[in-house]
Amino acid sequence: MADVNIEIRENGPMRVTGPISITDKDGKSYSIPEGQWVSLCRCGHSAKKPFCDSAHRNAGFVGESAAF
Repeated sequence: MADVNIEIRENGPMRVTGPISITDKDGKSYSIPEGQWVSLCRCGHSAKKPFCDSAHRNAGFVGESAAF
């Protein structure tokens, strides 16, 4: 089984490579298979939260990608 990886993209979303499962407040689950990826919003402007819809570009989001 592959490891989960989270990549913090400069001025953009977090890209998570699976296998992972994301569960919302209502218990609905989204499965991301091994080797597939999903981008999670970190700017707060996406209309598809928790997923990124590239709204960060128009919003002028600036965010570090360095791990501290």
